[in-house]
Order: sequence, then C-alpha cells, then structure tokens
Amino acid sequence: MNYQIELRHFIYFLAVAEELHYRKAAEKLYISQPGLSTQIKQMEGILQTQLFIRDKKKVRLTPAGEFLKGEVEFILNHLEQTKKQLKLIGEGHLGEVRIGFLGSAMQNVIPNLLLDLKEKFPLIHTSLEELSNRAQMRAILSDKLDLGFVRLSRVPKGLKLKPVFEDTFSLVLPEDHLITINNFKRMSQVSEDDFILFSQDYSPQYYDTVLSICEDAGFTPNVSHKSVHAQTVFKLVENKLGIAIVPTALQYGFQMKVKFIELKKIKQRAILSMVWKEDNRNPALRNCMELLLKL
Repeated sequence: MNYQIELRHFIYFLAVAEELHYRKAAEKLYISQPGLSTQIKQMEGILQTQLFIRDKKKVRLTPAGEFLKGEVEFILNHLEQTKKQLKLIGEGHLGEVRIGFLGSAMQNVIPNLLLDLKEKFPLIHTSLEELSNRAQMRAILSDKLDLGFVRLSRVPKGLKLKPVFEDTFSLVLPEDHLITINNFKRMSQVSEDDFILFSQDYSPQYYDTVLSICEDAGFTPNVSHKSVHAQTVFKLVENKLGIAIVPTALQYGFQMKVKFIELKKIKQRAILSMVWKEDNRNPALRNCMELLLKL
C-alpha cells in the first residue's frame, strides 16, 4: 500500500522528538503507544530514512531526525500563524506583527513604535513578548516572532540586523553611596565594589561590554549577583548587595532608592538593534517594514 506524508505524521514525530519517550509522547497526543510507534515507522518508511535510534534504555534522534525536528517546528509554527493571520484578515484587519524585545527597549523604542503603528497602520495587530537575545533568535528562526529588539553585533545567516537606538551606560549605586555625581571622576573609584550584572545568557554582548568598561579602568569586576530583570538588579543595588552598570534609558520607570551616574566619557555605547528574517512572508510585517526601518 502506498502512503503519503500527512500533517499528523509531523505532529506525531515532533511529540516523540521533544519527549524522546514513546509512552510520554503518546500520552501527550492522547493515542496508544503501539499506534504512535506504527505511525513513526510508517513515516520512516515513506521517507526511507531512519529518524530515531531506539534501544531498551532510551530514544535518540538520528542526524536526519535532528534536521527534520527543526523543519517541522518551523512548518507547524508557520501553519499556526497562518491560521491566526487568516482569521484577522477575514475580520477586516491587516494581520499581526509578533515582536520580541529586551526590557530596555520598552523605555523608548517599543512605545514609540506602537504609537506610530497605531497611527499609520491601525488595522495591524501587535503582540509583545520579553525575551533574551538568544530566545528571540530562536523564535524568529522558527517563525514564532516576526521582529526582535536585541543587543547583538551579529546574527545567524538569514537574519537582518539594523541598529535603531544608541544609548550611554550609567552606573547604578545605592542612594547613600559615598560616590556622587559631583565627586565621580573615573570608574576605578568603584573597583572594590561588588557588581550586579544582567546574566550572560540573557545578553552576552551587554555582559562583555560591562566587563570591557571595567577592564579599561584597570580592574576586573567581582560579580556577586546576576539577573535577567532590571527591577531585580535595581532592588539588589537598593539593598546594598552591589552596584550595576546599565543602559541609561533603564533608569526611567522605576521608583527605588538608587542613583544613576551617566558614564558619558567612556567609549562603550549600548546599541539596540532590530532583527528580522529576510524571507519573512508575513504581509503585516511587509506592510509596515518601511516604517520600522526609519526608527
């Protein structure tokens, strides 16, 4: 009997690829384990390629299975987004633009973008999700996001990167710290303080840039705490558990007992960039890309 690949094959395959356990995948899909095994074997027969290596202890993806997993994730994400876009367009809208961002982008770039979109393209919906640089890259590549705002100097092949906002850095100190705007002269004055940084996984470029600021001043910072949220960083500073260096724009919108000293004389700058996939086919993104590129 001749079989053809159907959508259910992809759904079953992805469940097993994610769980790497047939029983758990079958429970997730609400089907029997023997039935799932039959479907996967059928799929491998149609493709004439082994997708999984099975033994008594574990299930592993073959190299072909690893490749297919990424492709299937993209296909299913794209199908889901297509359904959502169709519904919006059917209701008279122009679709949706899915936007990922770092927290610092919410201080100026994102609000300005949303206001411009609302004014010039009122029929375009937007959805927002705060994610790390790496998470945004993965989401854009797998068609879960259309647009991201990141702090990266380079991106994977197939993505486009454009700087949209340049900011200075500021030192964040407890409100009663001995160093003030008036007596601060150089970074070496805080060489003995503990530092609180955004996690390296959250923003590798930021982490490396802060280290370079300190190294230019002749010291390596003692990093006592890390976080992925500005509010947590500021709270730790407020409680005198260390000091921090952040993009200057982050000082707005928080009411805490900390003070900011802008580092105007250093060479480093906090660059926020926009990133998107070159072959993105979302009509809503295409309709407003000209506006976005003028940010």
